Amino acid sequence: MIHRLAIVGVGLLGGSVAKAARARGLAHTIVGVGRDQTRLAEALGDGALDQATTDLPVGLRGADLVVLAAPVLVIEGLLGSVAAAVGPETLVTDVGSTKGSIVRRANALSASQPFTFVGSHPMAGSERAGYAVARADLFQGATVIVTPTDATVPRATKEVSAFWEGLGARVSHLDPGAHDRVVAAISHLPHLAAFALVAGAYRFEPTALGFAARGFRDTTRVAASDPVVWQEIFHGNRDALLTSLRSFREALDEVERLVVANDVEDLRAWLAEIRALRETVR
Repeated sequence: MIHRLAIVGVGLLGGSVAKAARARGLAHTIVGVGRDQTRLAEALGDGALDQATTDLPVGLRGADLVVLAAPVLVIEGLLGSVAAAVGPETLVTDVGSTKGSIVRRANALSASQPFTFVGSHPMAGSERAGYAVARADLFQGATVIVTPTDATVPRATKEVSAFWEGLGARVSHLDPGAHDRVVAAISHLPHLAAFALVAGAYRFEPTALGFAARGFRDTTRVAASDPVVWQEIFHGNRDALLTSLRSFREALDEVERLVVANDVEDLRAWLAEIRALRETVR
């Protein structure tokens, strides 16, 4: 059991970590760290947290494991303060959906001071934000990608992986660069496409949105996500996202050519090929 778990950022993901750790008995003491004490009050009130503070060094003091559950640019900016506040015995991980810049910053810090970090990314969440939508079962059956590098202490990878498994997740390991390409393809590009689809539908026929049914709503659900969070993600994973966007444009160009050509058989064959690919997703 973890003696003291510190969670920096108690919103959807951080709150769900707290609730899941509490429900599964993974930590003796759970501490929440945030910018506003009033926003931590609900998690204290319902028992997900044992303690809450706006003072980062106080919140991290004595922690066995620290989970940084803030937006990606905030995580990157916090790493220096976190490294200064903990010793080498404390494991630090995060939930950021981009990894390259975060891991590079952590590795640079660990080269000059004792700092035990390994990145992780739970592939779970919602277009809604805040502690009010946090759930104890958010990670049950979800994939968490842990991103060690050659510089990562093996203990960190093992224990952080075990923590996520203890929350019910399935853990995979990727290096940070591979992680960023994977999530650009299956998360960041779909979010970008959802935003663009809403914009395109509105530009084509503004009144159409008032008639949107389940198909459009399901396809564009993530376009209701926090714009600030996704602006940071799009910029944080800019290179991989732009590469994936070029591939998406090529696919759009291909299907457009088939529609323009009015070739029924070729279009049907293309749709069948993509359907078969989709059916491999489990």
